[in-house]
This record gives sequence, C-alpha cells and structure tokens, in this order.
Amino acid sequence: MTQADGTDRTTDPAPGEESAPAVEDRPGRLLGLRHWGRDSRGSTTWRRGLVVAGLALLTAVLLAFHAEVPNGVGNLGSLLETFLPWLGLAVPLLLVPALLRRSATALIALLVPAVLWLNLFGSLLTDKNGGSGDFTVVSHNVAAENTDVSGTVRRLVDSGAQIVALEELAGRALPGYETGLAAAYPYHAIEGTVGLWSKYPIADVTPVDLRMGWTRAFRARVTTPQGPLAVYVAHLPSVRLKAEGGFTVDQRDVSAQALGDAIQAEQVKKVLLLGDLNGTMNDRSLAPITSQMRSAQGAAGDGFGFSWPSAFPMARIDQIMSKGGLKPVDSRTLARDGSDHLAVAATYRYAS
Repeated sequence: MTQADGTDRTTDPAPGEESAPAVEDRPGRLLGLRHWGRDSRGSTTWRRGLVVAGLALLTAVLLAFHAEVPNGVGNLGSLLETFLPWLGLAVPLLLVPALLRRSATALIALLVPAVLWLNLFGSLLTDKNGGSGDFTVVSHNVAAENTDVSGTVRRLVDSGAQIVALEELAGRALPGYETGLAAAYPYHAIEGTVGLWSKYPIADVTPVDLRMGWTRAFRARVTTPQGPLAVYVAHLPSVRLKAEGGFTVDQRDVSAQALGDAIQAEQVKKVLLLGDLNGTMNDRSLAPITSQMRSAQGAAGDGFGFSWPSAFPMARIDQIMSKGGLKPVDSRTLARDGSDHLAVAATYRYAS
C-alpha cells in the first residue's frame, strides 16, 4: 500500500499466512541449490568431499596407468588388470557420498574416472554383431569335477559350432565326451587334458610344449570348406591368490611366452587360439599372445563376456582369438552347465 509520503510499504501477512519467498529465490529452492552453499561449519560446496574426490582421482589413476602398477610385489599389476573393468563400480559407489556431502568438487572429480572407464570399455557395451559367418567355434573348460557330462555335451552340440575345443578333460569323464560328441563331430584329437572336435578333417596334430612337464596344449590343422586353419588348443597353468605371495602367476607367464612363440612361428596364415588362458586380454603377462592375436569378444561381442566363475562371472579367462584374415562377426557365452566355467563361442567369416 502507499503511505501518505508517497513511499511503498510491504503489507504484513495476515495472521496464519506465510510470506511468499522472493522471486529470485524460488529457482534455487526448487533445484535444492540453497543446500549446496555453506554448511553449519562454514564449509562451501568446493571445500567439502575432498576425501571422496581423492578416491575418485585415485581410481582414475589406476584406470589410466594400470600398466605402470608393478608386478614385483605379489604381481599386483596382473591382479589389477584381471579385474580392471570392475574399477568402474567406484564411480556409482562414490557418487552416493558425493551427493550426500553436496560436494561439487567430488562430483567433478568423478567425471574423470567415468570418462576413462568409458574410453577403455565403452565399446564392449554396444552390440557389434556383424551378421552371418562361415563357421562357429566353441571353447570350454569342462572342469574335471563336472558331474553332468551328458548335459555339457548336449549344450555343446546344440551350439551349432563346427569346431569345439575342450580343456580339463578328466580320465573318467573322457569316454563320455568322446561318445557323446562322436555323431556331431566325426573328427577329433586329444593330447593330454585338452581336446578338439570338428566337423572338418583334422590333421598334423602336434603337442605344444608349455614348459610344464605334461601336455596341456597342441596345434592341429583343420581343413574347412574355405581353406586350412591352424587351430591351437591350450590350457595355461592356473593362478592363485594367496595371503602370502599375492597373485601367483609365474608358471602361467612362462607358458604364455612358450605359446606365443609357437603361434608366432606358425606357417599357416589363418590361425585360431581356443582355450582357458587363466588371464584376461588386459593382463600384460599375456602380451606374448595378445600382441599378435585379436579377441573375438572385443571385436564382435555384446557385453564383457565374463566366463568365470560360472555362478557369478567376474572375468573372461576363456578366450577365442584369431589372426590372419579371419573376421569375428559374433561372440557370446553359452548357458551354464556342470562346469565352473561358461563356454565361450564365436562365429567367423573368412576375409580376403
């Protein structure tokens, strides 16, 4: 209302009524921005959440420089690289305290590991199916303690694969695999605890010395309608995580070098590697192999394709890799059976 002197005076609210907030304050209230100012102790949104921001940046450093984490103590570098994709969980976990603390600093810091993770693994989240191919292969660690051999055989046959590689073939279970797969796969070869079944002829079977003292790998020549393939089947030594000694991988690494040397010396142009390598594509210790071969999962998969342990897969240690004019057009895991691994499958097309 207007006073006698011509000045305005704000009308006091009637009893029981609340005064309306200032117009310029309403957007801040609607967005909750007022709560992002100073807290009861006087800290601003930029000063709060520094610990959360520090953890976010540490996660980013591990993602960006995982190859620099030394293996000298407990093979920590290889352990980190085996489960590297799981570092991405730090982002949503740290997001909760960042929001509770209403920390702009922490939220901005979380963008760094989020971007790095997407740069490393974002492509795995898209469907890269490339259409039909010329043949399908399956690799499966069937597990020595598998009590459902017939169920495993049924899943392998139903996969429609033309070539099947099996690892950890136990003596008592072996006849079940040979008998069960015979009708669908007329050709097969077994060396030690690994085997190969094929709809195409197999020849020139030669053990590969993994420097273990017994046979867990071999090379064979498979003649497909499109031409010959050199197929390597391998089961690298197991790794262990121990309280004393850390991540024990020494024998696995020696065998990886031996297998890589054998593949590098291969004379056949088109090469496939099928097997349980007890390591992921991120693990630097498998570089003798991964530096010269292409992962089917990375090139044609949809998702991470984790294969172990089958009850709750956390890492893809079962691999299908190729080089020399073989184009992967599909990659997947098969349904769980009696093994502690999931079978992995890939479809390939011959490239010119």
